[in-house]
Amino acid sequence: MHLRFSDEDEVFRREVADWLAENLSGEFAMLRGRGGPGDEHALLDERRAWERRLAQGGWTCIGWPPEHGGRGATLGQQVIFHEEYARAGGPGRLGLIGEGMLGPTLLAFGSDEQKRRLLPGIARGEEIWCQGYSEPNAGSDLANVQTRARLEGGEWVIDGQKVWTSWAQWADWCFALCRCDPDAPKHKGLAYLLVPMRQTGIEIRPIVQMTGDSEFSEVFFDGARTAAENIVGEPGDGWKVAMGTLSFERGALTLGQQLGFRNELEQVIEIARQNGAADDPVMRQRLADAWIGVEIMRYNALRMLSRSEGAELSREAMITKIYWSTWHRNLGKLAMDVLGAESEIAEAAPYELTRLQRLFLFTRSDTIYAGSNQIQRNIIAERALGLPREPR
Repeated sequence: MHLRFSDEDEVFRREVADWLAENLSGEFAMLRGRGGPGDEHALLDERRAWERRLAQGGWTCIGWPPEHGGRGATLGQQVIFHEEYARAGGPGRLGLIGEGMLGPTLLAFGSDEQKRRLLPGIARGEEIWCQGYSEPNAGSDLANVQTRARLEGGEWVIDGQKVWTSWAQWADWCFALCRCDPDAPKHKGLAYLLVPMRQTGIEIRPIVQMTGDSEFSEVFFDGARTAAENIVGEPGDGWKVAMGTLSFERGALTLGQQLGFRNELEQVIEIARQNGAADDPVMRQRLADAWIGVEIMRYNALRMLSRSEGAELSREAMITKIYWSTWHRNLGKLAMDVLGAESEIAEAAPYELTRLQRLFLFTRSDTIYAGSNQIQRNIIAERALGLPREPR
């Protein structure tokens, strides 16, 4: 693992920082620090415009090959971009799922025609994607998906339900894991389909969160259709492709999210200094522990990324989700303790939650979604350490 950046990388860093400073101003100045966890509904039209501005500057999909709209940036340069984006207070990315999950999946598993047809809209910041994995009875046990897909007249016809689908109400496309062969073993009879969201066969029901927002939704497929060629890989390859997507989710995409946590911690520290909470030795130690934790998170992410290859996760990658989610949940609790009684008060009408109140409520979910901490411990035991599988 290399912890230092080259002179060329530092030139790249200045280019990123200068561009962000120039462009996160004027019409986009209000976006600084908005659209993160618990704040996903904020300034949607403006953030759509920001995605297009990023694309115009060549700052979307920077790790993709140039022939597909990227910069071919090295891993170190991708890390630098995420660091500077977080430092500048860049807003939550609406194109995150397409750029960080679907795009790399198509580059690894998709056909040349799929790459030609679907990648440009992501790279231009014009098309938003969502992920159709979880179902009411298939969350941590993802291979238990029951949404069905059958070929009919040159199209896949899809029936079933997905849940906890982030950004479904704003998405143009969904990549959905569906069962195409009900008689095959559950890991074998799956298809990874690319489905247009704006059609009569799809109903979206937003789910209200503790924060009052509806970042995710239930999605019902009732005869929804997508072209026969909108399958990644072959029928039966769905599990392999889906696992590839999840490995990309654990890659540079997650590092960018984690680097944004530092801004949240710095806000908590600043409030502790202002209201005197930092004068308490116990609170001061908790703040120091949180700072140490975010540094460890960064170094672990760099180690994991330097040892992972393509869609294959290194053993080091198995600890990342349980580590960052537990740290972030604890940060939400720390923020409320620093605020004290103020954490329970909404100042005045319209009684909207503050950024840190939203942080606390949202982080209650961090150790549950994308595989609960209990599931993460099984993954570490079975895949990283090679221990016997848990009895079923």
